[in-house]
Amino acid sequence: MKTTFSGFRCFRCGTQQKALFDGYACPACGGNLEVRYRWPTEPADRWWIDDSRQDIFRYKALLPVSNLDLASPLRVGMSPFYTAQRLGAAVGLQRLYLKDDGQNPSASFKDRAGAVALVRAREIGATVLCGASTGNAGSSMACLAASVGMPCVIFVPEKAPAAKIAQLLIFGATVLAVKGSYDDAFDLCMHVCAQRGWFNRNTGHNPFTREGKKTAAFEMYEQLGDIPDWVAVPTGDGNIIAGVWKGFCDLKEAGIADKIPRMLCTQSEASAAISQTVWTVQQTDGNLPDWKTVDVANVSATTVADSISVDQPRDGLAAVRAVLESGGAAVTVPDSDILAAIPEMARGSGVFAEPAAACAWAGVKQAAREGILTAEETVVCLCTGNGLKDVANARKAAGEPVRVEATLEAALAATDGIG
Repeated sequence: MKTTFSGFRCFRCGTQQKALFDGYACPACGGNLEVRYRWPTEPADRWWIDDSRQDIFRYKALLPVSNLDLASPLRVGMSPFYTAQRLGAAVGLQRLYLKDDGQNPSASFKDRAGAVALVRAREIGATVLCGASTGNAGSSMACLAASVGMPCVIFVPEKAPAAKIAQLLIFGATVLAVKGSYDDAFDLCMHVCAQRGWFNRNTGHNPFTREGKKTAAFEMYEQLGDIPDWVAVPTGDGNIIAGVWKGFCDLKEAGIADKIPRMLCTQSEASAAISQTVWTVQQTDGNLPDWKTVDVANVSATTVADSISVDQPRDGLAAVRAVLESGGAAVTVPDSDILAAIPEMARGSGVFAEPAAACAWAGVKQAAREGILTAEETVVCLCTGNGLKDVANARKAAGEPVRVEATLEAALAATDGIG
């Protein structure tokens, strides 16, 4: 038993397109599209899970792809789900969990989006994969493209972290380092894809990226055995939080779960476009707005957390809807808190997070301080990327080693009092 991919619906104006629609954006208003389904009317028990697979395609019944012979052979998804008692206790949370997506093939959550985008691209006969990225989405696409021998072109801002650039080049992608911001790279990529007819994987613009990201929600539900009360998501362009929210919405629409969690948008104060928009809408009469009237804020992002450093969020409206329609909240934290969260997570749970991923934990702490999160609620903190993605900032947060002479006496003196 499986669902039927039935078409697309615009996040902004609600206009629908049939499944054969071959564009990316809404032809009526230019808004981002979401993938829609027809759900089974009398589903059998566990109909939505293929227990023969241990990757995101165990949920193929809930995905808009059919030919899994075209999927990457790499295992994407089914990332670890950890109890984080010591971290939670530090801020008065009794049931805190970490979902560690830094253990995907390219060490990033973005592999989920890339895995579904890859199948979609090959199903429609695309010959080149292309996208813009601050690093993670690009290295993910390069990794997955390499696994099936498909050409890949990635646009990045020239100041993207060296480790992420290295990944792109190692996987054999053609890398164009744009002299400008992520937004400049994104716009340039859009124009080139339109000129050359390449498959455009760009976040938000391509609705199939959100379908890959929603699989994290399916895993959380399986691994926890329930729907959590809150899911904290580090947020930049908005596609991850929108994707995870859509996953829980799909579970509810399909009759698999009976509720959705509240989404906690966590952002750097230096890249807070989505949070600012959420707060603006919340200051109105308390009712959800007509989404056609909502304009997502633009900012001049300067955060050290490069993966969530975005001036113009490319999936911003979907992210704002995810927060508000789930009854969630948005919090922002200074970059100093983000950097401090890296060793806190590592020493308190054993999970090494890059700055963007650590923003989720910094945001959880802030939300707990503000009373948004309460002690008895179940909170999942989404770790979206491994700390080795940005060693330079990890070193800033970690401090320096103890330097000693190569003698037993010096080593004993330096370790006195340990243990």
